[in-house]
Amino acid sequence: MNRIFSGIQPTGNLHLGNYLGAIRNWVGLQDDFESIYCIVDLHAITVPQDPAELRRNLREVTAGIVAAGIDPTHCTLFAQSAVSGHSELAWLLACQTPLGWLNRMTQFKEKAGKHRENAGLGLYAYPVLMAADILVYKATHVPVGDDQKQHLELSRDIAGAFNSQFGVEYFPLPEPQIFGAATRVMSLRDGQSKMSKSDSSDYSRINMTDDADTIALKIRKARTDPAALPGTPEGLEERPEAANLVGIYAALADTTAEAVCAKYEGQMFSAFKPDLADLAVSVLAPIAAEMNRLMDDPGHIDGILAAGAERAAVMARQNIAEIHGIMGLGPVTGP
Repeated sequence: MNRIFSGIQPTGNLHLGNYLGAIRNWVGLQDDFESIYCIVDLHAITVPQDPAELRRNLREVTAGIVAAGIDPTHCTLFAQSAVSGHSELAWLLACQTPLGWLNRMTQFKEKAGKHRENAGLGLYAYPVLMAADILVYKATHVPVGDDQKQHLELSRDIAGAFNSQFGVEYFPLPEPQIFGAATRVMSLRDGQSKMSKSDSSDYSRINMTDDADTIALKIRKARTDPAALPGTPEGLEERPEAANLVGIYAALADTTAEAVCAKYEGQMFSAFKPDLADLAVSVLAPIAAEMNRLMDDPGHIDGILAAGAERAAVMARQNIAEIHGIMGLGPVTGP
């Protein structure tokens, strides 16, 4: 079976965008791939973090993933920092990665902004750690959104360069699994901005811990426009808020925007929103209830992460030992 790897940052306050953009896709892939899912806390510390909050967020994200349908006895689910192979392989690959490749990475330029000279090395080298995350398990497939495609291409380049330099076919070149239709859920208050936990208004997002009443209220208050729904998605091109709600309905119903427009053609949002609210509550409220139950049992969450880390470490240790041999380094003796 092909092996899939994907990671999510422990940012806390999981919302509908996280669910539709990543977590739901993970659930759908777990039966078709050997699945390795990682909460990437080492990536999180490329920017300052409060240690206690980081630990809380790690548990919250784990609870959300499991509540959404990931089976931790079937998949490998763990915290990145618990498996030392990620950091070790990142260094080994960094020694093989030209600076010119990293200088082309647009996310560093965007995140560092005008204060690039003050940015940490970790932020600059983030794509190499991402490559190590994938390659330490010799993953064949990686689900990515549009914003990570460049980093995955770099991972493929690094894997190919390693194979070429040492005359081996050791690393597979990981293939992208792109879910374009569900990767960009926009703010309920501004259809041109991504749904984000950092937005000052809680009404801009549906949190995965929101109860049924809160979900319905936020959808009722979501910004729309006074026009009726069109018969095709082309009629939504200049209507970002309307397009966002149609896209959310389509994603939650596992259908297409074309089908939603055909069903509601000519209707006003006053009629559409109650149906969207009912759909969202039916999908999300059970997840929220289970997530809250899991968060009340942190010992159980820690046990899930520990078991996953143990399985991941076995795979990583074997591969790191083989990589040492290829590169002429000493044997692996540590954890």
